[in-house]
Amino acid sequence: MSDPTPEPTPESTPESTQQRTVITFGTFDVFHVGHLKVIQRASELGDRLVVGVSADALNLRKKGREPVFSEGERMAIVSALKPVDAVFLEESLEQKRDYILEHGADVLVMGDDWAGRFDEFRDVCEVVYLPRTPAISTTALIEKISGTS
Repeated sequence: MSDPTPEPTPESTPESTQQRTVITFGTFDVFHVGHLKVIQRASELGDRLVVGVSADALNLRKKGREPVFSEGERMAIVSALKPVDAVFLEESLEQKRDYILEHGADVLVMGDDWAGRFDEFRDVCEVVYLPRTPAISTTALIEKISGTS
């Protein structure tokens, strides 16, 4: 007599129903195609994309200047993008681990200009560094627009 319990299929296993969450961070000031490409590529690494947008005060601390667009405007722009499922305000670089855990991230995606800087989080998630879009920089754009380059 055969066992009436069917074998689990890949579609019915609990692992297959779990969403793979990807998290990334950025200032996303003067939004350009390089920003769009990193968001699109990050979204391809999972089922759900969560984006931390740097607070105005954080941007001032790390870049030494105020962003052109306010944190609220930048969050609105990023949240309107099709690949983005959730947006939150990143207030501190020192809280990256907390943000990863809070959002249940399986993958942390950063630009390769940060290569190696976030390897410490490999104990809680996969860490991926994506190549930046060549010849595109928010700082360069701001300088070009303001005529300071």
